[in-house]
Amino acid sequence: MATWLLAAALALSPQPSLPDAFASPDIPTTQEILAIPPELDQQFRQWMAQSDAGPSPVRLERLVNFLFSKDGGLGLEYRADANYTVDQTYRMRHANCLSFTLMVIALARADGLQAYAQEIEDVLTWYQEGNTVYRNNHVNAGIRIGRQRFSIDVAWDQVIARQQPEAIPDAHLFAMFYNNRAVDLLGDGHAASAQAYLARARALSPEYPAFWNNTGVAALRQGDAPAAERAYLRALALNENYSSALFNLVTFYNRNGRSSEARSLQRRLEQVRAHDPFDQFLLALEHERSGDYEAAVNYYQRAIRLFGSEHRFYLGLARAYLHLGKARRAGRALARAEELSEGATRAQYQAKLERLRRPREPSIFGPQPR
Repeated sequence: MATWLLAAALALSPQPSLPDAFASPDIPTTQEILAIPPELDQQFRQWMAQSDAGPSPVRLERLVNFLFSKDGGLGLEYRADANYTVDQTYRMRHANCLSFTLMVIALARADGLQAYAQEIEDVLTWYQEGNTVYRNNHVNAGIRIGRQRFSIDVAWDQVIARQQPEAIPDAHLFAMFYNNRAVDLLGDGHAASAQAYLARARALSPEYPAFWNNTGVAALRQGDAPAAERAYLRALALNENYSSALFNLVTFYNRNGRSSEARSLQRRLEQVRAHDPFDQFLLALEHERSGDYEAAVNYYQRAIRLFGSEHRFYLGLARAYLHLGKARRAGRALARAEELSEGATRAQYQAKLERLRRPREPSIFGPQPR
């Protein structure tokens, strides 16, 4: 998978408190996050000097080539945990969606372009590490040249989204950086240090429920149950249907013997999930992993009814049908996935369809999703 902003950490089981070796972390300022180091500035100006054009799509294309070219450019490569400042990205040559966006904005502005961050909140990207599940949102860079608008996205072909990106102020982008650093620290067991970063995030963007949800996770990891509850409730006050906070608070109440409070929130959570194609897709994957392919088919179909233009939903449906021995239905689902895709992905689906039509063909999908 490609780069995504960490937006919600779901505490699935109690975690022991670990000694926090970074109780006073060296938190970069907002100016330091976006600052271009002198070496990068010189390399970039030399690269762009080879183009005589002023601000234009051609010059923007040259900037993008600088980011990825290994011959005189940065040769950036993706890494999920690369929550870096611009200076760190330059030195490490790795980026996720957030650090990539920071780099694009810094360089574009240095070249006289109007650059800004964009956020897509309603996306599906997730992963699991140990007993923590992360469901993420996504950021990319927007560029304005005259009346034209361009989006520069390192993961455009791998993000499942239902909405167009929306411009966000720099303050919110910096808050996301601090939040990402906090989630990294939480994953490493440094809850107190995470709280320091989350305090910065909330100060810059206090109305963003994900930051309060993660604050609750950090408080719980520190053994401060009342603070965790207050943070989860604050997240829900900002968005009563914020599923991550609903899930965390339901879990919190159940563990503390407050089952009646948990039940009312559980009903709301189920209603939210029932109308969320991404949650239905995640449930389908979970049932597929456990070998319950009939249930997986049902959840894939629900996801499709809610959001029928996503080719990966049809791919999952085809895979589940094939496990049930329903090759004809699998073929129809795979054909629909092909229709909805493009480029290399469409070619891959076409190859799978051709193999499906051959008799005695082994699995066309490879191992089950993990």
